[in-house]
This record gives sequence, C-alpha cells and structure tokens, in this order.
Amino acid sequence: MPDQPSKSSRKKAQAVNLDTLGLEMGNKPPQALDVEEAVLGAMLIEPSSVDMTLEELTAACFYDPKHRMIFEAMSELVNEHVSVDIITVSTKLRAKGNLEAVGGTVALADLSQKVGAAAHVEYYVKILKQKSIQRDLISASYQILKDAYDDSVKVDDLIDEAQSKVYNAIQNNLKRDVQDVGSVINDAMKEIERNQTISGLSGVPSGFPSLDRITRGWQKSDLIILAARPSVGKTAFALNLARNAAVDHHIPVAIFSLEMSALQLVMRLMTTESGFGADKLKGGARIEPYEWPELEQRIASLSKAPLYIDDTPSIPLMEFRTKIKRLVKSKDVGLVIVDYLQPMQGPAELRGLREQEVAAISRTLKATAKELNVPIIALSQLSRNAVQRTGGSGKPQLSDLRESGSIEQDADMVIFIHRPDFVGLQETPGGKETTQIVIAKHRNGEVCDLDMLFKAEQVRFVEPGDSLVDQAERMGMESAMNSEFDGGSGFETSPF
Repeated sequence: MPDQPSKSSRKKAQAVNLDTLGLEMGNKPPQALDVEEAVLGAMLIEPSSVDMTLEELTAACFYDPKHRMIFEAMSELVNEHVSVDIITVSTKLRAKGNLEAVGGTVALADLSQKVGAAAHVEYYVKILKQKSIQRDLISASYQILKDAYDDSVKVDDLIDEAQSKVYNAIQNNLKRDVQDVGSVINDAMKEIERNQTISGLSGVPSGFPSLDRITRGWQKSDLIILAARPSVGKTAFALNLARNAAVDHHIPVAIFSLEMSALQLVMRLMTTESGFGADKLKGGARIEPYEWPELEQRIASLSKAPLYIDDTPSIPLMEFRTKIKRLVKSKDVGLVIVDYLQPMQGPAELRGLREQEVAAISRTLKATAKELNVPIIALSQLSRNAVQRTGGSGKPQLSDLRESGSIEQDADMVIFIHRPDFVGLQETPGGKETTQIVIAKHRNGEVCDLDMLFKAEQVRFVEPGDSLVDQAERMGMESAMNSEFDGGSGFETSPF
C-alpha cells in the first residue's frame, strides 16, 4: 500500500491560484495595482515612506508578482542598511536576476512618476492591507471547501484547520501599534481600580486559602504546570482543585484524562466528596444499609457540578484544541485540567523527536490558554533526578521537568508536589501525610513552599489545622438533623 501524503505535502499540492479561482467564480481577485504602483513609487523617491511601508506591509500584500519582486528588493536593501532609490533597487534586482522580469530600469522610472502624493502613502497602505486580507480569506475559504470534500480529513482536524486558517488570515495582516507609556498607565490604573472593587480573588479559586493568597486564584490565559513523581498525588491534587472550583464556586471545569478513565476519576471524586474511605467504595469493606442515604446525600452537590470529563487516551493536539474551543463556547468553561502532558500526541511531523514534540505540546497549551483566555493546569512527570539527587531536602527543581526545557519556559507557573517520605527522608512531625506544595516559578508573583497534609484514604489535600475529622463530624451532624427533620425517613436505600 503506498504511503499517504503528509499534511504539508497535501497543502502544497492544493495551493490556491487566485487567478484560476477568480475565473472559476466569475470574479477578479481583490487587487489595486495602481495603488501598488503608487506605494512603490513613493518608496523610490521619498525616504520617509520606506520605513513606514516596511513596518505595515509584507511582500504578500502586493498582488502583481513584479511589484512583489521590487518590494522584496527594497526590503533587502533596508536590511543591508542601503538607501532605496532607482539605482540601488535596479542593482539589487539585477543581482537577483529579476531586473528584466520586472521590466528593467524603465519600469522603475515609470513607477517614480506614478506617485499621487507621498502624504497619501498611509492611506494607500491601508488599501493594500485590506485587499491582502480579502485574498487571504478567499484562499482560506477555498482550502476549507476542498478539505471538506476530502473524506480522508478527520472532521476534528477540519474544524480546527478551518478556525486556524480564518484566524491566521486576519491576524497575519493586523499589527499592534506601539503604545506610549502614558496610555498604558491609564489602562493599568483602571485595572487597579477594578481590582480594588473585587472582593476576594481575581481568578479561579483553588479552594486552599494559603495557595490563593499567593496566586489570587488561577489567572486567565495562564499555563500552570503541576509536576511530581508518579504516585505522589498529582491527579488527587488536580481533582481537589477541579472539585473546589466546580462544586463550591460553580465554575465550569473541563478535565482531560489521558491515563485514567472517567469512571476512575469520578470514583476518586466521590471518595473525596463523601468522606467515605476509598476501601468502602471499592468494595474492600461493606457499606452498611444506613450509610447509603448518607452517601447519596453527600455526593448530591457533586452530581450537579459543572464538571466535564474527556478520557480520550493519547489525545492529539488538534482534537484537544477543538474540544476545548467547543467547551469554552458552549459550556463557558473557566478552568481546564490536562492529566497529563506527556501522553499527548504532538504534530505528526515531530513523532520520534520527543523533545521537540513535547515542546510543541507545551507551546500549544500556552497558546490555547491565551487564545481562549482561560487558565490551563497541565500535569507533568518529573525525571528520576528528583529522587536520585542528594541534598536540598530532596525537593524537585525546574530542571527536573521531564523531556523538554520548553515546559519550564512556556509555563506562567510551575508547582511541584513534594512528599519528604516519598524520597526516603526522615519522617516529619506531620508523619506520612506531610506534603509540600512548592511554587518554583511564578511569573506574576512570589515563589514559596506551602505546607499541606495528604489524606490518602479520602484522596484529599487539606491545609494544616483544617481537620478532616471535624469536617466529617459536621457532615454527620447535618445528616442526622436532616433525617430528624424528615421524620427519620431519609432516602430509600439503593446501591447508587
């Protein structure tokens, strides 16, 4: 069976010819050749026009291939710190072998005579940018149409490619203006004033006061890396964060689990929410008949929480992006959790180049967080160096992030879960429950170590002083009061 053509080769084979497409559709591609001539003529005779034009336009903004060659020659001259005029441009074109193709020196001289007024160049540039955007949108639309008829293209890939093509067609031609510090300070003052009116946090709450004091909640567009060695409690901590946001604060949360099934995650969430031991829910110990109503009552709020779980194993990046966009739009998701980063599938062309593939995954996660304006918490493995290194209390370091330094670079925050007993250190006063949440990188705040306790039996992290026993007793009292209020009838007993 012959090899299938790669996506990149397919794109090259399907390159859009706007002239041919225009004939097929009965329309001429958007263009303004007289304006192109006016811009190039102004650049030839007015030095001040050169820098302004090069800042705003690229060679692709010119429809006529001859005009494109002339503009490219001018760009190269500027990069070489050579002034732009008829002689230097003709010399550069001759050196590139393009002088005759553009019509020779006579054509350049004609361009210099077609300038309406150099003062109008800014307006001319705006026209060329508009025409370029129109052409790019036509090309993108035509490519989307062809791909939609191609049964070999997956629908998820088609949707993501379509969104990206239209977005790129617009963004490639939009440039942000340089801003003076005074205007930015005004915006900053408004932001400060807004923050003063906010009671509590400015981001998604973690549910842990000591952590929220440092982060002020998970901030929009941030990529947060949560890393630890296997079996230390990454997934448990991430589920605690998801539960606290969705149950306590009714913020929609999406969880992408690449390793555990949705059923396994929900069983963990039920263990945390109910306060029942994990052994009971797994059948190692029996749930007594009188405990069934209590279990159902305790998980009632969890069953209504806006939690969305996708357990596609080794999910491809494009499929992940498509699903996230849909969830943010349809469910107003405010927090995304990826458990975990390494099993994701990066671009096909990077398969086998593991470091580059992981780098592409981390860049895409950061770009997705920024594009959709939601925080993404991505779990990551640590290398064995974290447990083999001597000294430093065995705490993980940024260099321990596994497989790519890009993870550290792309992340706005890196958090490690450190269990002293796990790395064989002497037991601490808190016993085996003692855990440290190590904020090793924080782009917008301080780095520090926070003490936590990990209650493995209930798959729950708590802060020192926040007693689970007291919580369970309170929940038991509330249950008894509710049963008494209902005349002792409670719920009908049933195995879920």
